[in-house]
Amino acid sequence: MPHSLVLNLLPQSPIPPQYLTGRHLHALFLTLVSSVDTTLGDRLHDSTADKAFTLSPLQISNTNSPLLKGGKGGVKLQYSHQQPIPAGTPCWWRISLLDDTLFGKLTQLWLNLNPNRPWHLGPADLYITSIQGTPQSIQPWANASTYAQLYEEASERNSSINLSFSTPTAFRQGQYDSTLPTRESVFNSLLSRWNKYSGIEFSHIAIESIFPSFVNIHTEILADSRSKFIGIIGEVSYKILGEIEPIQIKQINALADFALYAGIGRKTTMGMGMTRRLYSNTVQISPKHL
Repeated sequence: MPHSLVLNLLPQSPIPPQYLTGRHLHALFLTLVSSVDTTLGDRLHDSTADKAFTLSPLQISNTNSPLLKGGKGGVKLQYSHQQPIPAGTPCWWRISLLDDTLFGKLTQLWLNLNPNRPWHLGPADLYITSIQGTPQSIQPWANASTYAQLYEEASERNSSINLSFSTPTAFRQGQYDSTLPTRESVFNSLLSRWNKYSGIEFSHIAIESIFPSFVNIHTEILADSRSKFIGIIGEVSYKILGEIEPIQIKQINALADFALYAGIGRKTTMGMGMTRRLYSNTVQISPKHL
């Protein structure tokens, strides 16, 4: 069962920008895990395989944000910080968990949350003031669903898939990265994670029936002292075209809805590849009658 949890945080001292990188937030997450299960924390730290969680960059809360109002232009999240985040600034941080084992291990952390216990991000102390795990009108990144529910509620007729890439997204091709969100890169990324964690395996999806219909993206560079990451930000719409069975449409729509939890592409445990589906006036198609 995937969960998309939003942790509301309050720093007690300024957070220097060099401690707001994906690497340090990844370390903070492992600290949270280790606080309830040291063995699991060590295993996640040592694993090089695809991991059952994703993390967002730290976001400064802003109720006037176009994103929180659902505005089309406000889909970009802040993925880097040039200035310290001042003490007392409300922040939020999204953690998604892709399997029940990991969520179950962390349940004790959520249930016994002590708002007066500080967590450390570099030299700064953070308080976790609350956790959101269900859909909120002003917070589109909080949600939860079973895999069965994701599949059952996926449309058999909706031919339009609009994806918002909210933090830099790139795809591994051989030894190098590609920033082009081809149908193969996007939907194979989702398919791989779906098959690994859902228990509802799709042996094949009709990738050849998916075509980009709208592209509004640009590349952004994320650089720190260790490396440079180039990824795309923006929106891409795909259309399902051709003679295709309802079950194949349903599978593609299930994967698109799963993007909220799984992310897409590389370094999703470091804040990259945060993606969610945007719904608008969708077009319904009648399979076999196109």
